[in-house]
Amino acid sequence: MIPATDEFKDACATAGIELEPGEPEQLYAYLELLYEANETTNLTAIRDESEAWMKHIFDALTLLPVIAEIAPAGEHLAVCDVGSGGGVPAIPLAIVSPSARFTLLEATGRKVELLNHFVQELGLTNVSVVNSRAEREGAFSSGELRDTFDLVTARALGRTAVAAELCVPLAREGGIIALIKGQKADEELEEAKAALHMLHAVHSGTIDTPTGRLVILEKTRRTPKVYPRRDGEPKRSPLGVKKS
Repeated sequence: MIPATDEFKDACATAGIELEPGEPEQLYAYLELLYEANETTNLTAIRDESEAWMKHIFDALTLLPVIAEIAPAGEHLAVCDVGSGGGVPAIPLAIVSPSARFTLLEATGRKVELLNHFVQELGLTNVSVVNSRAEREGAFSSGELRDTFDLVTARALGRTAVAAELCVPLAREGGIIALIKGQKADEELEEAKAALHMLHAVHSGTIDTPTGRLVILEKTRRTPKVYPRRDGEPKRSPLGVKKS
């Protein structure tokens, strides 16, 4: 891997993101671990090293203003990253937000092993990895993580209606869900209107960033007991979306 690129540094400066001493080196170390693991396990399709600084690290750091709005300096903030995969956005955020607590929720055993390896190698004491599905952890009565988090994040978790059903139950009442999306964010939000209503969540804003769009949802009331549905069902039959 190459050290932090000028493009990355300029993007951080423009966004008002100031890294503390040692954090660029730790972010670099994370990328090295990610790409070393990627040789045997498919964690990222991005091969260009300079692109990795923007599409993995900077893309994750675009969530910092959301964190700051919920809890200045990230103090006592509880964050859950759903479908963590290779650890983006959670691990870069954990590196630069040491006062916040991060739970990485991942269903694939091999990826869980790698995430634990990353956490150990980077010395991240504010991160825990949970090998489970969002449908189980968010389930009424049996889900241990339901109604727990101030912020729930997700990237590449599926269309907004799917991601919302998986993420909203994990947030506390009044909590925020931040979805890293692409250019189809508006189209997906229109499709997810009914799902958000059923989940007792609202769209509170969309933030354009140099690497994508952040869709911000707020959980206004407790999620109805019937959501999330059983394993795989949110993806097979997205909530509130009419079959074509």
